Amino acid sequence: MSSPAIASPARSPNGTSADRTLRERAILSEAAALTQPVAESIETNPFGSLSIAVVIPCFNEERTIANVIADFRASLPGAAVYVFDNGSTDATRQVAAEAGAIVFSEPRRGKGNVVRRMFADVDADVYVMADGDGTYDASAAPLLVRSLLNERVDMVVGTRSGVTDDAGRKGHAVGNRIFNLLYGGMFGFDFSDIFSGYRVMSRRFVKSFPALSAGFEIETEMSVHASQLRIPTLEVSLPYGRRLEGSPSKLKTFRDGFRILRTFMFLLKETSPVLFYGGFAAIAALLAVVLAIPLVQTYMATGLVPRIPTAVLITGLMVIAALLATCGLILDSLAFSRREQKRILYLSIPAVPSDASPKT
Repeated sequence: MSSPAIASPARSPNGTSADRTLRERAILSEAAALTQPVAESIETNPFGSLSIAVVIPCFNEERTIANVIADFRASLPGAAVYVFDNGSTDATRQVAAEAGAIVFSEPRRGKGNVVRRMFADVDADVYVMADGDGTYDASAAPLLVRSLLNERVDMVVGTRSGVTDDAGRKGHAVGNRIFNLLYGGMFGFDFSDIFSGYRVMSRRFVKSFPALSAGFEIETEMSVHASQLRIPTLEVSLPYGRRLEGSPSKLKTFRDGFRILRTFMFLLKETSPVLFYGGFAAIAALLAVVLAIPLVQTYMATGLVPRIPTAVLITGLMVIAALLATCGLILDSLAFSRREQKRILYLSIPAVPSDASPKT
């Protein structure tokens, strides 16, 4: 956790006890300054005793992070705001600390690494996750939190209205459409915007989420986790802003697109091995059948099999298809067992307190 630098008092050559006393007083004074706003904000918390943490992954957002922090502190006065810096080369850390956020550092590059650290280190009843680029509407945070509480769900996704019409780049807009449709075909049509980084989650969701991804595909993994365990979720459509001029997007259309596609395939293999291996088995079997048709026709007409190598290839393809199908069935039993264990872990974590409700 990062904190503002403490000015060291002047020291005598021998480092007297008076110097140590001054340093201790400076530390205590700084701690009191940091905890006083939190204590005051708890008294004005519109959600009663519910602890809310705003967690913001950040990389080179010095131009926008101060406004983002101020907006969330205004919309959620009872929340603690955490900024997790991902090795920024600008003044993001200093600006965030001066704006009143609690700043952490995660040296491993990639949003997934940051989210994994956030979920591990921050303890709260409700987590509000947003980006530090100012594209998400902080004033909608109370609505998302109320939706989580009133609907008794574990994740509310702030879907980006019109993001597929204008995502800043045409490649991003096309990619959003394709990947959302692909996700629906693979894992179910539970979400209409799997890449939204504006999410409100319960402690039960956060602490049961493994967070294995390293980069921008982390939102996809979160969505698959919810779909796989049938976790209750909700979507709320919200306006999506544009980045400030001079603050370029960190997304790379083709690089991150391939990484997301690779994540899709990996998660499909882990969550639905019958579908994954069965698909390859079906392709191998279909190819074998196509190659076998002319051989069968020749054999029926002449009683001969003139193309022996093709016959051997067909036999090999059918053996491969049978092995893939068998692997899929065996791994599906293991996946089912793992899914049960994940579900038990999820249920072992207390839900948001039932008496937590917004003050009217």
